[in-house]
Amino acid sequence: MTATTTAPVAATPVRTPKQPSARLRAWATRAPLLPALVFMIVVTQLPFVATLVISLFDWNALYPKARRFTGLDNYRQVLTDAYLRHSVWTTVLLTVGVVLASLVLGLALALLLDRRFRGRGIVRTLLIAPFLVVPVAAALLWKHVLYNPEYGLFNGLLHYVGGPQPDWISNTPLLAVEASLVWQWTPFMMLILLAGLQSRDQQQIEAARVDGANDWQIFRHLTLPHLRRYLELGALLGSIYIVQNFDAVFTITSGGLGTANLPYTVYQSFYQAHENGLASAAGVLVVIGSIVIATFALRVVSSLFREEVSRA
Repeated sequence: MTATTTAPVAATPVRTPKQPSARLRAWATRAPLLPALVFMIVVTQLPFVATLVISLFDWNALYPKARRFTGLDNYRQVLTDAYLRHSVWTTVLLTVGVVLASLVLGLALALLLDRRFRGRGIVRTLLIAPFLVVPVAAALLWKHVLYNPEYGLFNGLLHYVGGPQPDWISNTPLLAVEASLVWQWTPFMMLILLAGLQSRDQQQIEAARVDGANDWQIFRHLTLPHLRRYLELGALLGSIYIVQNFDAVFTITSGGLGTANLPYTVYQSFYQAHENGLASAAGVLVVIGSIVIATFALRVVSSLFREEVSRA
């Protein structure tokens, strides 16, 4: 009997489908965001580049043929002109005053709303209402309903008790603008700080009470250090918005009596004096200042997220 041997058959390699490269996967992930990115560039970045180019020219809209390139002369004029320097200083005073007052009042209201009492939801809604009012409407409300020397609420109350009848806007113009902005931005600060209060470690507070700590000691050594990041966030976000504020100054004082801030000066230079180059230079400085503040705000927000993730 003869044995037959069969030669082994070589295994056919199985081809696996080719996997897309990491770069291709990254582009596939980003593709849905491209329309939004293009829209943002067209709407925000291209106008800013145009403003940056115009700021390098001596460009008066009434004399378009006299346009000439001047380099950084417009920026030098913004920083050296007495009126423009005063508007920068007014912007700083307005921003610092409104932010500090809003933070203090917002912290007091947040501490109040952090307690449990009957009608807390209604009180919270009423306190948030000023932030929901249109800025121009809020400024008109303060100018005519509260500040008016003839029929305003403030002078009506003073007349009832036999007090003087001051012209609030003429006597204290900057304070009048600041008061309306504080009224509108205090609810914003309150919401941020209330979120910080409600994220405290209650077990740590109870332990401090067991050890004999009173309310002031708990606030000073536990609550205030915990709220530091939230205070920074409120100050930075409030500064971004108030630096760019135009409605209150335009509506209440029309930039007069030394209340013209930098955004209002940009409006005057562009729409009234028709100095496109000078207005563009001032606008670029406002944007740069806002970007610097926003950078710090984003860092604070990212640090808050990291703390929450580590705590979870």
